[in-house]
Amino acid sequence: MKERVIALGFFDGVHLGHAALLRRAAEEAARRGCTPAVFTFDRPPKEVVTGIPCPLINSPEDRRDLVSRLYGIREVIMAPFDREMMTTSWEDFITEILVRRYHAVHLVAGHDHRFGHKNAGTPELLREKCARLGLGCDVIPKVEVGGVTVSSTYIRRLLELGQTERAAQFLGHPHTLTGAVRHGRGVGSSRLFPTANLVIPPHVLVPSHGVYVTRVYLPDGANYAAVTNVGTRPTLDNGADVTVEACILDFQGDLYGKTLRLEFYRHLRDEMRFDSLDALRARIAYDAETTRRYFEENPV
Repeated sequence: MKERVIALGFFDGVHLGHAALLRRAAEEAARRGCTPAVFTFDRPPKEVVTGIPCPLINSPEDRRDLVSRLYGIREVIMAPFDREMMTTSWEDFITEILVRRYHAVHLVAGHDHRFGHKNAGTPELLREKCARLGLGCDVIPKVEVGGVTVSSTYIRRLLELGQTERAAQFLGHPHTLTGAVRHGRGVGSSRLFPTANLVIPPHVLVPSHGVYVTRVYLPDGANYAAVTNVGTRPTLDNGADVTVEACILDFQGDLYGKTLRLEFYRHLRDEMRFDSLDALRARIAYDAETTRRYFEENPV
């Protein structure tokens, strides 16, 4: 039987508040010689209950990658938030799901974690139930940066405003967006640098429209500086659908169909319309030099 130390939460953004839970789970698992794990849901419970779409910082795949890559979590249990889960009492959630099904021996939750039917489960009830069952339990206090409580809601707002550098201070890592590369128009920047048009997963928010210093990670682990435009490409598309288009510096090759991880470091400028493709290319070349300088001064 595989015993687990399980961190509980939705973990949108995998921010510094989550980091405290994940580190504690990894430490306790190492002490006990068992598996550090996360129990989370495939979609936000609030969205299912209210029926109102909730834009997220990360896709489920990015959440899975971040908790594993940054914090050493070896197993991510991503349960469907369906009617059965929604109507499970908080006590059954602990005893039947976490203990009986997933062999939890220690649980870690945040100070404001709610769980079970109608969110009746609280950190206090979790502590009491774990004590009665002989399970270990940690409730992690809130984490603040500069007097501001770290929360997914606050980070979402920062990203909606294009404040990726401030968002990174609360995330503890650059904002991450992973997507498959689709065919673009093949004009504009492509004569200067290879471009990758990313398909954004549903319900995942993109930073405010504009041009960003970014880094692209390829499936083989290689990474390159990139200038990324988020928006409607007004010079080329006359304000059609939102696109995320990365111009990858110092790279040659075909990326169509591959899945790339994009990390956002700095907002360079707002999106703007240029009078000609030559003016657009000149500005991309300028943005490319700015991006190279950024990474020379701030090595990754």
